[in-house]
Amino acid sequence: MTQAVSPWALEIAGLAKSFGRPAVDGLDLRVRAGEFYVLLGPNGAGKTTTLRMTTGLLQPDRGSVAIFGIDLGSNPVGAKQVMAWLSDEPMIYDRLTPLEYLYFVAGLWGIGAAAADAKARELLDWLGLAPQSDQRCEGLSKGMRQKVALAGALIHDPRLIVLDEPFTGLDAASARLVKDVLRRRVASGCSVVMTTHILEVAERMADRIGVMSNGRLVVEGTLDELQRRAGGAGGTLEDAFLALVAGRGERDPIAA
Repeated sequence: MTQAVSPWALEIAGLAKSFGRPAVDGLDLRVRAGEFYVLLGPNGAGKTTTLRMTTGLLQPDRGSVAIFGIDLGSNPVGAKQVMAWLSDEPMIYDRLTPLEYLYFVAGLWGIGAAAADAKARELLDWLGLAPQSDQRCEGLSKGMRQKVALAGALIHDPRLIVLDEPFTGLDAASARLVKDVLRRRVASGCSVVMTTHILEVAERMADRIGVMSNGRLVVEGTLDELQRRAGGAGGTLEDAFLALVAGRGERDPIAA
């Protein structure tokens, strides 16, 4: 009997983690296949902790995570094979060149040498890094290093991309390039889950937006739906966001 394919790229149920006090508190969240989902919230709302549990970097106290129907707890290797993680701090090997780094990552995924070379060069060209492909990463700017890390995350063609503040340290041109790459991925059927403190990015890119506060998802929906929930229509996401988190005991509602 053929197993049904899950329509959800990400399913989070009852997820919880405490560090002396609850950081994530019984979170339920689902992201559709082929959807661009942006997670917003004040500092300390639990967004990064949620993403780290989603990618298997942090063990939850309770709850479950499934990636395209693959349970992360019981089959972490299978779940990680179909997703990618990119943090706000580029995690790459300084002594390697971008091309060598991509060969290394491709090897970890079992990609053959010829395919790895073709894919690595395609990604470096796509991200505007071809001129730096043979320079050591230690000499690259933070924005370039972030793009190298993104290329490494994409080398195995993941179906779900999870990003935590991916535009940190990027100049305007690099940020636009990364946005274009993510849009193309979503257009091709990939799913993206992202946090950002740049509300304009969320407003322009997200299919749906979730707002966290005190470790819980307090509201989610399209921009229009959030505006209606906030008591108005036609305003900016910033207006809706401020209205939705007001009165929840958060001191810094703008920062994500």
